[in-house]
This record gives sequence, C-alpha cells and structure tokens, in this order.
Amino acid sequence: MDATAFLVDLEAKPDALRALAERIDAGALRWPVATAPARVLLTGMGSSWFAAQVCALRLRRLGIAAVAELSSADTSYPPADDLLVVGISASGGSSEMLDFLRRYSTVVGLTNTAGSPIHQVTVAAVDMHAGPETSGVACRSYQHTLVALLSLEEQLAGIDLGLADVVRRTADATAHLLDLRAGWLPEVCAALDGPHGVWTLAPADRIGSALQAALMVREGPRRHADGCETGDWSHVDVYLTKTLEYRALVFTGSRHDPAAATWMRDRGSTAVRVGAAADAFDVVGPTVRYPGDDDPLVALLTEVLVGELVAATWWESAGSDR
Repeated sequence: MDATAFLVDLEAKPDALRALAERIDAGALRWPVATAPARVLLTGMGSSWFAAQVCALRLRRLGIAAVAELSSADTSYPPADDLLVVGISASGGSSEMLDFLRRYSTVVGLTNTAGSPIHQVTVAAVDMHAGPETSGVACRSYQHTLVALLSLEEQLAGIDLGLADVVRRTADATAHLLDLRAGWLPEVCAALDGPHGVWTLAPADRIGSALQAALMVREGPRRHADGCETGDWSHVDVYLTKTLEYRALVFTGSRHDPAAATWMRDRGSTAVRVGAAADAFDVVGPTVRYPGDDDPLVALLTEVLVGELVAATWWESAGSDR
C-alpha cells in the first residue's frame, strides 16, 4: 500500500462518480434479479460489510427482510429458494466470502474486479465501476458499493431514489471537499491529532461512515481508531472520555447527538463535526460542511472523505511504506 497512491485514488472520486451516474442512466447498474425475494442476505468483510449493514437497515425499513452477515460467520440463514444472497468483495477474492457463498445456490456478486473468483460461485455479478484502486485501499469501491446497493434497493422495493442525480450531487460535494481542503483539512488534522487515538461516530443510518473512517486511520497511518454508532456511544465508548484525551470525528445528524455532545463537552473532549447538523453538536472543535450535506443520501456517500483525507495526510507524514 502507498500513501501517495491513496491520495490519487481519493482525488479520482468525482470523475469516477460522474461516470457512474452516466452508467446508471444507461441502465448498466441493474441487478439480475427478476422478482423480489422473500429474504435478502448481504455478506462481505471489512468495508463491504460496513456498506451491507447500512443497506440492510434501509431494506428493512421498507419492509424487506434483509440482514448483513460477516462472511466469517460459521452459520447464517440455511439455503432456501426464497433467499437471495449477495456477496460483496471489491477484489472478488475474499476467501471468507467465497467459502460463505459456496453454501448457497441463488447468489449474486458485487465486485470491482472482472474475472475474479467471485464469478465462479455466483449466478451473476454486478460491476461496481470504481476503477482500479492503485493504493490497494478500498476507498472508491466502498462508495460505489453503497451506490450499487442503493440501486438494488430501488429494484427490490420498486421505488425511485433519483440515484443518478444523487451520485452527481455526491460528485460535486466530493469535489468541493477536495478542492477546498487546504482551508479545512489542516485544522481538522490538528484537532484529531491526540496521543490516544481517534473515535468516529455516525447515526445508525450511516454507520458505515464511522466504521470506514476509522478503518482508513488504522489501515494507512496505522493509528488507533475505532468507530461507533452515535446512540450506542453513550453505552459503550463514553467511558473513555473520563480517562483519555478524547478526540472524536462526528458525522452529525443522529437524534442521539445531544447526549454524546453533553458528555464530550462536560469532560473537555474535542470533536470535529461533519455535516448539516454540525452546529448543534456543541463541543469544541472545527466544523466541516459541503454542498448537499442536508440530504441523507449525499451525506452517506460523501462524508467519509473527511476521514479518508485525514488518514491520507497522516499516512504521508509518517512515511509512505506502511
């Protein structure tokens, strides 16, 4: 993995998204699912599983019985004719996922790699269209995984999310953050650069943003980082604000923001607030806004870039070969 290549991969996001929007308009992101199944099982590892959790929750909200399962789980739903299994892997070669998928017959893959092993264990595979990630880090592919799963949501639920337009607006928001990063990124990096690590928070609807941002900090600069759902934070992570120099990256918009903000403020923590509800998270630290951050789908697809750019900056300063 390489820090310089990681930054190049991030800078390629807007163009990749605009190309993806064109493909959506052309019908190239349609899923090979003729009828809606009774149940959906989404499976993957790492960032693939992060995205699966978000989209399984969205499907359940629409009345579709969907779950996200780590591919390393020893057991899950038994095979059944009414079960659609979706295997997610950017490389198409995750050994855990391939073993998991071999248990089932009705399997569709989602991958970024043509000719990869996932094609051998699925009846069909959907292309993420994220392009090569030369850094070896799943960044664009995470974003494109979310878009592809939103397309699946449209098909299964029979709804129109206006996905091509959402993706174009995400490209504009992403370009905005990249183009203006000299004005916000140094302050954000300084605010999060504490001796004990970084903690990331996001609403349940966008939990992948917290998990993926923390993963980027671990994977690139190899610093301590952990992600948490905002409401659950008050039950599992709040304790650390008592004993550590607590630095949080908060993707705002949860109805549980006030509880987390109160604990952090009372205990002198620092928080970087991202998104339309940033001003309401009343804790010392900088705010990051971008066009369209009041749209939940644009936020879902865009906000993690803040964490990725922090990781890229720290990674480059620590040395590229990590």
